[in-house]
Amino acid sequence: MAQKYRIYINEKVILLTESAPKKKENYEKIDAGVFDLKIVYTWITARKNILFYVLCSDPKAFLKTVAKSVTLIEAAGGLVKNENDEYLFIYRNNKWDLPKGKIEKEEKIKVAAVREVEEECGIKVNNLDDKICKTYHVYVMKGEVVLKKTHWFKMRSKGQEKLKPQKEEGITDARWFKKDHIEPIIANTFPSIIDVLVKEKLIERVKRPKDKPMPLWE
Repeated sequence: MAQKYRIYINEKVILLTESAPKKKENYEKIDAGVFDLKIVYTWITARKNILFYVLCSDPKAFLKTVAKSVTLIEAAGGLVKNENDEYLFIYRNNKWDLPKGKIEKEEKIKVAAVREVEEECGIKVNNLDDKICKTYHVYVMKGEVVLKKTHWFKMRSKGQEKLKPQKEEGITDARWFKKDHIEPIIANTFPSIIDVLVKEKLIERVKRPKDKPMPLWE
């Protein structure tokens, strides 16, 4: 299977790939030889298109080079499941999200993931399971283009603790959802969160709302 990585800019995606996308006509190509994320960020945000791709022989190495060219922030979080087979989501910045946060200096990734989930939702994580995936998204902070790399883990929580959304972090709600009742999440979340849910097989890509075309066709 060909290597692929996705970098998200709001609702848009840059696909780093060894081969052209299957639906190539839906994408705009960016030349790997002149790729500069600081310039690309401004250019992409001004484009109407939402799908872009970079053809490169080694997408993983290319991504590492991109990460070195800007400020890299590493974060960690989790998809938490309780005893009732419900999954934990938070509502922040008018979007449904998964709990996550910045890894502190010299903090281990798994420790950070658990700490952030517990702080943001007021629960106790009883089990930390396998890593789900890593996601990448770009934004501007204090005038600088920043790349955030987030490590996602499967987690489990026991008991029926009352959720306490961390309001100082802009979280206004935290709720448990059954797998079959996450349509509100899909309709109003970030493409990177869709990636996590697809990876864990909570949803299929084809079930995305047609009026909100998330850029995850492959």
